[in-house]
Amino acid sequence: MKKLINDVDDVLSESLDGFAGAHADILRLAPERQFVARRELKRGKVALISGGGSGHEPLHAGFVGHGMLDAACPGQVFTSPTPDQMLAAAQAVDSGAGVLFIVKNYSGDMMNFQMAAEMLGQENETVIVNDDVAVENSTYTTGRRGVAGTLVVEKVVGAAAERGADLATLKALGDAVNKATASMGVALTSCTVPAAGSPTFQIGGDEMELGVGIHGEPGRKRVKLGTANEIAAELTGAILKDLSLKPGTEVLLFVNGFGGTPLLEQYLLVNAASKVLADAGIKVVRHLTGSYVTSLEMAGCSITVSALDAAQFALWDAPVHTAALRWGM
Repeated sequence: MKKLINDVDDVLSESLDGFAGAHADILRLAPERQFVARRELKRGKVALISGGGSGHEPLHAGFVGHGMLDAACPGQVFTSPTPDQMLAAAQAVDSGAGVLFIVKNYSGDMMNFQMAAEMLGQENETVIVNDDVAVENSTYTTGRRGVAGTLVVEKVVGAAAERGADLATLKALGDAVNKATASMGVALTSCTVPAAGSPTFQIGGDEMELGVGIHGEPGRKRVKLGTANEIAAELTGAILKDLSLKPGTEVLLFVNGFGGTPLLEQYLLVNAASKVLADAGIKVVRHLTGSYVTSLEMAGCSITVSALDAAQFALWDAPVHTAALRWGM
């Protein structure tokens, strides 16, 4: 295993210390590294909290800041944070308008966030993200997985919260954006969890896993490596089937790298996916490209399509200032 680490047991703590030091102007690291929070909280605003296992950076801590999350709870690599972390984060950033939890649909995350919500004295709601169209059930979850579409939900809902929307409105908005969003990924290689020291799964040099999960969970099928155009057609076709979009629909196209795929290849997929959408009469009016929801060093990518309405696109365009996503400020 070749990784830039000191000790396997200290990977997360040392990484969080470096992250907090690099972005001390916009966020702070809580005692015992329980959570990352906005340095400047906005009074009277609904608090947005998310989190999950580490190894998917910049998700979620990289999206803490103006226009997105108020706090994020990092678990160990590919392991859910604890209810105590979530409760502490909620109590630290709640300003009296309630708390909205944004949770990816994985069993550990769902269970622990539910426990935190039950323990929390303040008014709260939960948005569950389940945008992965690849499989209905996997090792980590019952039902569809929450993957890169989580970023879209956090950005749109975060902008609305920044504008003063109330808890019920934000809950409904998050559910609507999740429903309008679908994703599917492909893996060309495995990743290696530091504590394990060996690849999560084995895959041949001439193979790819279609519909892989962000923890390396199996997808729909393992097939021979195809061209970028073939991969884009497979992923985007599955997304279009799921969303059942009408010709003329305007969408956001988000091509997300899994950690080991260069931008050169990601933009090639943007080009290929755009052609598939255009052939279906779908108009791409917004783009996001980059490695935002990763799986350590896995080579591969996911494609996400969000059919937002005009008001939701305006919220997507609204100013954001986080470690990983910044525009309009």
